[in-house]
Amino acid sequence: MNIYVCIKQVPDTEASILVKEGRSINESNVKWIISPYDEYAIEEALKLKEKLTGSKVTALCLGPERVQNALRTALAMGVDAAVHIDGGAALDAQGTARALAHVIRSDKEFGVTFLGRQAIDDDACQVHLLLAEELAIPAATNVLAFACDGQKVRVEREIGGGTREVIEMSVPCVVAAAKGLNTPRYASMMGIMKAKKIEIRRVALAETGVDEAQNKVRLLKLSAPAEKPQGRMIPGEPAEAVRELVRLLREEAKVL
Repeated sequence: MNIYVCIKQVPDTEASILVKEGRSINESNVKWIISPYDEYAIEEALKLKEKLTGSKVTALCLGPERVQNALRTALAMGVDAAVHIDGGAALDAQGTARALAHVIRSDKEFGVTFLGRQAIDDDACQVHLLLAEELAIPAATNVLAFACDGQKVRVEREIGGGTREVIEMSVPCVVAAAKGLNTPRYASMMGIMKAKKIEIRRVALAETGVDEAQNKVRLLKLSAPAEKPQGRMIPGEPAEAVRELVRLLREEAKVL
């Protein structure tokens, strides 16, 4: 089976993000990583490859030159091949899905495509479903358990309140990984050295027929969230403190 895993390079959550010109971030001194949900997707793709003899895993990533580092990390984890859709355009979720679908569709024998359920930068949770729509194949999101015999896929997904739903899909299909699906492996030293020698195939964004002018969603403004005010301590005995709290909620906060 030809297995695909789509990944996104995002700023590390511990990075100090500064807004530039109100619509983008200042990328200087920002550490870039593979979105954590995509790491679960990579691991599940590798596990499926190990189960199905003769399978191959290809990682896809869309973005500027820096995303090559994310693809090298995926290769070091055990992915067999990588494709860089080369372009710095700020595409919306639909455009991203169309560009990814262009590459996957060119492989007439593609099977399961894995993604993280969301990226930690925009939390859109849309690309995997839009990708499935572009490819005209079934999809399952928020997947916590996965099994595949090569022809059928069986997944469990959380639907709220701890309840799980079981879905069966035919191959090809799209699977969006959630936290808890597995424990992503670390890249070995041998894997890191091997990854440096693997050629990453480049596909120009223009070849996919997608460009920023086709976006249906535009980013109008980007800003840091307002700082939360400090909490207030109410002194006194419990009964007095409760009365004072109720007064403040009624007269100052006006929520009662």
